[in-house]
Amino acid sequence: MTSPVGGLFTTLLNAMSVNNEFYVFIEEEQKRRILEGLFDSYYGIVDREVIFDTNRMWCARLWALAEFFPDAKLICCVRNVGWIMDSFERAVRRNPLEVSQLFNDEAERNTVYSRVDSLGQRGRVVGYAWSALKEAYYGEHSKSLLLVDYDLLTQKPKRTLELIYEFLGEAPFSHDFDNVAYEADAYDDRLGTPGLHRVQGKVQFKPRRTILPPDLFEQYASMSFWNNRKATNASVIAAKDAKRPRSVEVTVEPKPGGAPSPILPAPEKDE
Repeated sequence: MTSPVGGLFTTLLNAMSVNNEFYVFIEEEQKRRILEGLFDSYYGIVDREVIFDTNRMWCARLWALAEFFPDAKLICCVRNVGWIMDSFERAVRRNPLEVSQLFNDEAERNTVYSRVDSLGQRGRVVGYAWSALKEAYYGEHSKSLLLVDYDLLTQKPKRTLELIYEFLGEAPFSHDFDNVAYEADAYDDRLGTPGLHRVQGKVQFKPRRTILPPDLFEQYASMSFWNNRKATNASVIAAKDAKRPRSVEVTVEPKPGGAPSPILPAPEKDE
């Protein structure tokens, strides 16, 4: 579920741009104070040491976020895009009596091909997140970015979370992986897609067969750019063997002439 802070940030920024007739009365330092005050007003930063904001927009505005929080870090969960599309399609089919607002019109809702391709457009829910992440992954602030493989997280949640805390420089927190629950029913109902964000039960990997046509699934399955570690300083928690994860590693591609990449191995056995 995404937070509203990213949208508020963008709205304020646009309100203080040349599109506003009062733009000439807003100094650069005033802009900075107003935008910084947004975070303080929403979260009450004075009383909080660590804040997790869940807006995917920060991947596309990491360079702007760095202006206010130079030590900020981004954690992004990644997955084969074919399976992401499969999950969205399942969410739509679970509600055959609803008209999902994930799509703009009947032309987009017509078939599985039009539905998936609509979501994959660069300005839509999947396409935008993918494009924004790619910008951050290859951008100048990529060192602040950690990518976490979804399948590995579901198979080895304890070890994966330990590595996430290590990346953040925070002490590990005890999690109950057998009882995870979240819902945003009011938001999902408004989208005409009940249960879209509902999570409950044990964290575990559940193999399944895709409901997408093979050609459509393969089209999106080839979009995992994070498997290419060149030209980035991002950290990645991923399995050495994508088919049978037996270890976890964090790898950081060094800059030219830099130090070797650190590798943090996980135990071979399940935890």
